[in-house]
Amino acid sequence: MFLDADDREELKKRFEENLANKVKLIHFTRELDCQYCRETKQLLTELAELSDKIQLEIYNFYTDEDKVREFKIDKVPATVIASENKDYGIRYFGIPSGYEFASLLSDIEMVSRGASGLSQRSIEKIKEIDVPVHIQVFVTPTCPYCPSAVHLAHQLAMENDLITADMIEAIEFPDLAEKYMVMGVPKVVMNDVYYFEGALPERHYVDKVVEAARKTKEALKQQN
Repeated sequence: MFLDADDREELKKRFEENLANKVKLIHFTRELDCQYCRETKQLLTELAELSDKIQLEIYNFYTDEDKVREFKIDKVPATVIASENKDYGIRYFGIPSGYEFASLLSDIEMVSRGASGLSQRSIEKIKEIDVPVHIQVFVTPTCPYCPSAVHLAHQLAMENDLITADMIEAIEFPDLAEKYMVMGVPKVVMNDVYYFEGALPERHYVDKVVEAARKTKEALKQQN
């Protein structure tokens, strides 16, 4: 078990106080050739047992092909956090353990509330984005600065349907970490070519994403 008795009691109380509506944890896994699939499934199972407002759905990466396509899952372990009626584009690739457990809890509460918690300035700027933006936040479980970078990315995804945001555990996906030259974490990659490193305040983080969207739009115009 991941959660001891004290953890379980504390989380039960937290969920009772903070969960307004039901939340779906949509998890994709496989039995073979996946270093942390079993552990991730166990962690999510334990978490879902603590509140009747957390609904866990588990799918096989190989056999549940329709669901894999629906949620555009290309690697496992993968976890989608969604409301009963909407997929906000919030993704976890890898086990949300260590410091990233805090991100997971914050995201569950955010989706349950149905509100991102961003400032009005941030919401207005993010709403203006009119091209797809894919945010990948590379983390490690021992990085104390990573949860804020992950949660902010997920807050942005909640405010604009064109934004998808992934937490990617760099140690579990070394090929991706190498592809994007991840030398330190958090590293935030936007649309594969724009990036920044470190945990930025909300205002600066939003400005970076808006700038990446603007450059993406310009590049698309040039192609056409």
